[in-house]
Amino acid sequence: MNRLERLLNLVAALLDAGRPLSRAEIQRRVPGYGEGKSARRAFERDKDALRAMGIPVVLEPLDREHAELGEGYRIPPEQYRLPDPHLAPDELAALHLAASTVRLGAGGSHGPGDAGTAIWKLGGATGQADSTALVAALPGSEHLPVLFGALGEQRTVRFGYRGAGRVVDPHSLRYTGGHWYVIGHDHDRGEVRNFRLDRIDAAPVPGPASSFERPTGTPAPAPAPWRMGDEDEVEARLLVDADQAAWAEARAGDGAVRERRADGSVVLALAVTNRAALRTFVLGFLDHAEVLGPPDLRAEMLAWLDALGAA
Repeated sequence: MNRLERLLNLVAALLDAGRPLSRAEIQRRVPGYGEGKSARRAFERDKDALRAMGIPVVLEPLDREHAELGEGYRIPPEQYRLPDPHLAPDELAALHLAASTVRLGAGGSHGPGDAGTAIWKLGGATGQADSTALVAALPGSEHLPVLFGALGEQRTVRFGYRGAGRVVDPHSLRYTGGHWYVIGHDHDRGEVRNFRLDRIDAAPVPGPASSFERPTGTPAPAPAPWRMGDEDEVEARLLVDADQAAWAEARAGDGAVRERRADGSVVLALAVTNRAALRTFVLGFLDHAEVLGPPDLRAEMLAWLDALGAA
């Protein structure tokens, strides 16, 4: 028996048991494990492989009849099976189009075929004959599956971030500026913060379901790119020419204008925690914008432009 067949049998056994199974029961029910230490090692590898695929193999106390054996394993059907969201045909078609044209790449346990599999489970047509052109490919992250689950089930998560522990209620996940971010309420700091997934240095561990309530009402707009970072905050002063001033002011948001000059130009104050994103924003104005300060930020901008010119 090959390993794939054994994994399928293991999933079926843990789904259909209706109660947690001890390791000994699993080895008896699932063909291919054999006996002894090798069987135990094979089961541990298979269990870890299923969890890496996003399959919720949970450890729970055994029932009274088997209580002396301690804890056992099962797969809760309500966590494993994709619930029917009752999509209309046009909604299913739109979801299929999105899954076909934007591909989540490697980096996590979920590969590029998972979206197609989910669409198929919902009743949509997928397959090799699909002629929809791929127009975008997003990098993945090993932390995305856990954080997506925590977001959907409203689980507070604990993780290490740049050497410090964080406790966060995740409100949203966003991809911007080439990076994934989780945005949520930071318990220790008492405010909403954003965290780059590639800077998480200890894997997220979710707490109990329904441990917090996400904000209701209209979702908050995505933070400006120069706010999507975790660098020490600095207030940048940006001078924008008159012909670009209205657009820049609208993009910067209410209260950003510090000075309106006689020629129609404006000086904006931007709270920056992502300097690279600010440089990209300023470059979009070409010669119609100038970083006035602070001096170190202006020097960084000039050095970056010199490097671009040299390249």
